[in-house]
Amino acid sequence: MFNVQGLLQQLAPCRDAPACWLGLSGGLDSMVLLDALVQLRRHHPLPPLKAIHVHHGLHVDANRWAEHCVRECAARDIPLHIERVQLPTGGSIEELARDARYGVFERLLAAGDWLLLAHHADDQLETLLFRLLRGTGLRGLAGMPRSRALGAGQLLRPLLPWSRQQLADWACQQQLSWIEDPANADPRYARTALRHELLPQLRHRWPSMPQSLLRLAAHATEANELLDERAAEDLLLATGEVADDWLRCWPSLDMASLAALSPARQKNLLRSWLHSHAVRLPDQRHLHNLLTQLGAASDSQPTVQLDDAQLCRSSGRLWLLPRGGVPAGVDQPLSQLADTLLTAGNGRLYLRTGAGVAMRQGSWRIGYRRGGEQIKLPGRPRQSLKDLFQQAGIPAWLRPAIPLLYCDDQLISVAGRWTAEGANAAFGEAGFSVCWEPVLD
Repeated sequence: MFNVQGLLQQLAPCRDAPACWLGLSGGLDSMVLLDALVQLRRHHPLPPLKAIHVHHGLHVDANRWAEHCVRECAARDIPLHIERVQLPTGGSIEELARDARYGVFERLLAAGDWLLLAHHADDQLETLLFRLLRGTGLRGLAGMPRSRALGAGQLLRPLLPWSRQQLADWACQQQLSWIEDPANADPRYARTALRHELLPQLRHRWPSMPQSLLRLAAHATEANELLDERAAEDLLLATGEVADDWLRCWPSLDMASLAALSPARQKNLLRSWLHSHAVRLPDQRHLHNLLTQLGAASDSQPTVQLDDAQLCRSSGRLWLLPRGGVPAGVDQPLSQLADTLLTAGNGRLYLRTGAGVAMRQGSWRIGYRRGGEQIKLPGRPRQSLKDLFQQAGIPAWLRPAIPLLYCDDQLISVAGRWTAEGANAAFGEAGFSVCWEPVLD
């Protein structure tokens, strides 16, 4: 049986939050949560409560639903934010609407805020069945998490212990008013068909099925926790420290440490690592293909495209890069010796007065590799930049972004790390230092 004291216990994680936001659709579940929170705050200290209603504009009554939320929040003195969204064309309407909602939630949450969503036990059951039918992995078997990070804040589902019927009984006792979305009864939607056609048959044939599936989700949650602990141990060994200032700003793994793991642990480590960097995880088949490609001959530098990132094996490490890779530099003049933002978005060049390159008259510019560039370093024979980069372990993906400093078309400095013979300032001669920061905050 649902009651407000039970809800108070579920709210324990967010009792000290700066603010709590309630995702308010106006339906039964969110109206129960709204009213129960209002009742609780009369007798218990709770964070300031605000509501969010996302207006998808998908139904002719969408405006009426928003008006209902306005009235109900005004009657309870709860601030309400209504956000209208426009869904892109193509794809599943259900998924597009969900992505739009969570995009709004994530944008509105300030640091430390909590978002409360009214998902209940029946929603969890539907989610588990839906994922099972789609061939989910162990993560999917855990169902919707009770809480998780969301943007700068956290998400909490405090109604998961109760069924929809229990919430409906309480709503009737409290004489609450709510709206019914016709989509919840439209069999064209996959989740609706599952709710009204498949689930009743399963419940009739296997009455204990709901409890069994929810118990399975609890077991999967425990298993995922163990896998996360193992991934953290493996990640500690595989991450290591990258000493090169040009490279430490990109996440990477040591390939030798990764290759020493069993295939199952490799996959587990990659999932955890990618998830920690907010990269959408590949499915099992694509993850297997990814490891196969990355295990190519050691003298190659394979690159694997993910949905929203790129993996590149180079210089003994696996690098996580933006989807388009690191932008190649674009030539630009250097009108004054001052800190310079690089045109292509490949960082900033810091030029400071002091010891270093001689400050000589001439036409200065910033250029990039075209092929065949050479430089003679002090006390060393002339050599190509390609050989210089290989000797220094600079990955091929970074080389087109490294700024080269020219004066009168003579290569003077390679981003401040290498300076041509005779280009350094002599004693008493004005000079300047060069330092390249590859990635801007």
